[in-house]
Amino acid sequence: MTARRRTASSPSFGEPIRILGRDGAWDRVRADLEENAVAVLHARLADWRPDRAGGPRLRALLGRDWERYLDMTHPDVRTRFAASRVLLKFAAAVALRVPPQVVELGYGPTGRPYLRGYDAVDVSLSHTEDLLLIGLSTKGLIGVDAERADRPLYTRGLHRHVCTPYELRLLDRLPPHRREAVLVRLWTLKEAYSKAIGQGLRFRFTDFGFGGDGGPPRVLAPDGAPGTGVEWEFRTDSVDGGYVVSVAVSNTGFGGTRDTAAHTMLDPRVVAAVAEALGEDPEDDDSAAEAELLDW
Repeated sequence: MTARRRTASSPSFGEPIRILGRDGAWDRVRADLEENAVAVLHARLADWRPDRAGGPRLRALLGRDWERYLDMTHPDVRTRFAASRVLLKFAAAVALRVPPQVVELGYGPTGRPYLRGYDAVDVSLSHTEDLLLIGLSTKGLIGVDAERADRPLYTRGLHRHVCTPYELRLLDRLPPHRREAVLVRLWTLKEAYSKAIGQGLRFRFTDFGFGGDGGPPRVLAPDGAPGTGVEWEFRTDSVDGGYVVSVAVSNTGFGGTRDTAAHTMLDPRVVAAVAEALGEDPEDDDSAAEAELLDW
């Protein structure tokens, strides 16, 4: 992959990758992780609907989330929940080079997902309507968020409840026709950052903000003073012609983990014992993972 040139106003990771189903551009996802330590991918719900997999197959893929899935009564909520988790597991499987059904998700106190037993890859997910969004990072925390580009936030008065005094002044100075787009951008940046730090909606959006869209985003105090430094990077993109997606990534300063394969990060004796219990050959991990990715 050709290296992306980084400018003073651009993040060190690339734009979201479109995944068109099980045969998607997984090589690009892996290449982004290896090159930039961050990969972001998006997909359409129609390509990852749970009814494309049989009951036993879906149960194996959802793992511990199976009971939670069954408890959901709203059909649309169930569909988005299952599809987003399956897509996340396929993406994590690419990074870890394992079959997707052995990837187990855990959830923090605020519902933030993580990979059980493997903290070298941080993950985040978002979904809205028929868009699914996944973020992977090996250099620190990551948060992603997606929103309809035409969602009427400003005209509904939400800016008074989610913006800092500094942001309100910025919005007031904008032409009226630009306020909605800027507010959607601010909203997704706030959501992505809150998810990355594991606070979700517990961190009031009026307690932190971002600048206008003319320079690199930085977290700001309510009065516009700097809130974070270069340890955080942000990116906002338009995808599928109708959605705004934002990504927040922290850099721990130790660099990314280039080799994310699970079997090289674990004690080989443990891997051998698990493989024996499962009746698998540990030397065939990579080929097994590729076969599972095609068996959707």
